[in-house]
Amino acid sequence: MTKIILRNTWFQVHKWIGLILAILIIPLSVTGAALVWDEALDHVLNPQRYATSGAATIDPTRYVAAAKIVLAPGERITSMTFPEAAGAPVTVTAGKPGAAGRGGPPPRTTVWLDPPTARVLDHGNSGTGLIRTMHMIHGSLMVPGVGRQVVGWIGVAMLISSLSGLWLWWPTVGRWVRGLRWRRHRNTDTNLHHLFGFWIAVPLFVLSLTGMWISFPQVFGGGGNGAPRGPRPVPLATPAITVDAAIISARAALPGTIVRIDWPTDQKREWTIAYAGTQTNVRVDDEIAKASVAPSERETLARIMRRIHDGTRMGIVWQAIIFLGGILPAILAITGIIMWWRARGWRAQLKARLAA
Repeated sequence: MTKIILRNTWFQVHKWIGLILAILIIPLSVTGAALVWDEALDHVLNPQRYATSGAATIDPTRYVAAAKIVLAPGERITSMTFPEAAGAPVTVTAGKPGAAGRGGPPPRTTVWLDPPTARVLDHGNSGTGLIRTMHMIHGSLMVPGVGRQVVGWIGVAMLISSLSGLWLWWPTVGRWVRGLRWRRHRNTDTNLHHLFGFWIAVPLFVLSLTGMWISFPQVFGGGGNGAPRGPRPVPLATPAITVDAAIISARAALPGTIVRIDWPTDQKREWTIAYAGTQTNVRVDDEIAKASVAPSERETLARIMRRIHDGTRMGIVWQAIIFLGGILPAILAITGIIMWWRARGWRAQLKARLAA
């Protein structure tokens, strides 16, 4: 196969991936860009959740009591998170045993509380709202059942597109730095396509690969044996000890600033207390209130892939790259369609001249 034939083959692959999948790539890319800073977006969309009156915290049992007032019958508290930054609320999360989510985890109810007063600032279901809708679009295109697999195959196509685009960007004559010049073509959209395509090719490859990993955990995570998952843990309806007793035992074993408390479940009858600035947790037996210090569970490769994909704790630089990795593919899809439509018209005119 000659270099010209190989280049033309890559061009056809790149072109038809962009044309066929453009209508799907654009919503995936735009929602992915927005969700990089979903917490900041939530501040804008729901300012009432962050209208706190101070940072001082009070007795955790008061937060529990306040949250239970707005929780639906049958919902059980699963966790409580304390503010780590000024102006942040206390959040209590609860769920109903046996509730099923649409292709994902069961829906949860979150209650936002004012730290100094335990006043309810807001409460809502995890399955509703604009941000949740964007998560569903990005994760499954809101297609029940097979949506996650569809998104995974789109990730495969985008990975191939990024590689083929880099191949086509490479100048056929002269040094590679010639490809960095702006005016490679007389049309602005074509120049934008070449330039943006080059700078986003490697990040897009990484995001596509991690997206595939998330969509196909059985393939990449070694879990493809088809074994069914076990039942989800159910929070205890009435723990043997109170949250205050669990905190007292935890602080006796390990002093420090507590940032999160996970309630005991039917599978693990112990409270898990997380501290700020450390990877060490304290586990408190729910029956005898005995505390034991233990390192937090090691981060799995699947979790690392997810953090790379969504930017969690990856720093502002990588988060900005992910944001551009969402915006630029949408621009590439639009400019690619314009380039294809122009070439289609040009070929039609040429054919007419030859016929004449």
